[in-house]
Amino acid sequence: MIDAALLPLQRRVLWAPARRLAALGVTADQITLAGFVIGALSLPALAFGLHGLALVLIGLNRIMDGLDGAVARLTAPTDRGAFLDIALDFVFYALVPLGFALSDPAQNALPAAVLIAAFVGTGSSFLAFATIAAKRSLRADAHPSKGIYYLSGLTEGAETIALFVTMCLLPDLFSILAYGFAAACAVTTVMRWHQGWVAFDPEENSRERVTDGESTGPWVDAPAE
Repeated sequence: MIDAALLPLQRRVLWAPARRLAALGVTADQITLAGFVIGALSLPALAFGLHGLALVLIGLNRIMDGLDGAVARLTAPTDRGAFLDIALDFVFYALVPLGFALSDPAQNALPAAVLIAAFVGTGSSFLAFATIAAKRSLRADAHPSKGIYYLSGLTEGAETIALFVTMCLLPDLFSILAYGFAAACAVTTVMRWHQGWVAFDPEENSRERVTDGESTGPWVDAPAE
């Protein structure tokens, strides 16, 4: 919901370190992979109840997630980089609630499962929309630098990280936080389903291609002279 608003600030903060890393020959893909490994270490940290360490690892993962994009823009953005970034992000998001579930299965397993299921809803709707948008060469005006179509929603990256930070600071409230955020994710998923249903309506798209009987694109036969 607020990712687009935070993007200019993020770019200003990360510009200098990204330029330094690019000058040292560090690639965006290397940062992406290193960031994922660091973020994945939050799983055992959470499983053993080391919430402070997990918080640091999650923070480092998010910083590196911003740095890889900044370095890519300074060098040469690639489709492989965009693929790695989004694919590893979704796995990382699932590892955090899994870590809480492992730390206390009796208390946390069910809310963690509900939250991960909610993440599947937001993630699948996000990627499904992006796939069709790519076929139609659509771009998101709010996120022009993203490697894929970035569909906004009630729960985006910033809100998810705020959730993880709160969970690490207040681990006893994990269940309440997980159920509450899962509900917000469900709203986002339904919103995205609706957006896709409307945006990709074949009848609506067909009407947009023809106006007053005249061709508005190369896919419509020209009228006879």
